[in-house]
Amino acid sequence: MEKTIYFEEFQIGDQRSSGGRTITETDFVIHAGQTGDFYPHHMDAEFCKKTEFGQRIAHGTLIFSVGMGMQALDINPAAFSYGYDRMRFIRPVFIGDTIHTLTTIKEQKEDPKRENRGFIVEKVEIINQKDELVLVCEHIISVEKKPCKK
Repeated sequence: MEKTIYFEEFQIGDQRSSGGRTITETDFVIHAGQTGDFYPHHMDAEFCKKTEFGQRIAHGTLIFSVGMGMQALDINPAAFSYGYDRMRFIRPVFIGDTIHTLTTIKEQKEDPKRENRGFIVEKVEIINQKDELVLVCEHIISVEKKPCKK
């Protein structure tokens, strides 16, 4: 769905939540193949039996990628992703865990280089089926300001 939302229309504290998605072994394998990250913590079940987790853990970048895709519910043609800050992997995600994303508008600030744009900072929380936080980051979006009427 496409809906134009300008910088001035964002409200600090507004939230949106995604549906859930279960992480599968196929996700692990595809992500490892795409990234080249075959680290044993993700791919070797026997190795993982001896770790503190006792089983394979998802790549942090897999959970980040899936979570960001889940929170991108609508297309806003006035906005684009500028980057991510303060990313932390809080808890491991295992095969069979179901995650969802909660996004909260945290901050609005001017773009010092472009007077027709501003930055929106979203706090993105990825949460598992036990309602535990597994990943958190800030997503920075560059957004057009409302056109001036002359």
